[in-house]
Amino acid sequence: MSYKPWLLAVLCCVSLPALADTPVVDQREANQRERIAAGVESGELTRPEAQRMAHAERNLHRHEAKAKADGVVTPKESHSLRHHARNVSQRIAVQKHDGQQRPRK
Repeated sequence: MSYKPWLLAVLCCVSLPALADTPVVDQREANQRERIAAGVESGELTRPEAQRMAHAERNLHRHEAKAKADGVVTPKESHSLRHHARNVSQRIAVQKHDGQQRPRK
């Protein structure tokens, strides 16, 4: 069986983006953005807390972009991303439930 060179090139181009997917991290990022927004809305997060959480979320996004830059997210990079996302999630939970309330206007 002989493969056509163009078919191999097409398959490589189609499969590389799939290798760079991080659906678990992407979903967690979306959930965390919603949790931050809900915390701001409810007053559970003070302004400085919300800013720190948003900054941590941006750092996670940058970390993910760096891992995806070469088109392949290695298992080590994936583990690191999930670990980073889990830490950010835990920090959001701690800040939302630390008893500080944003003053109501």
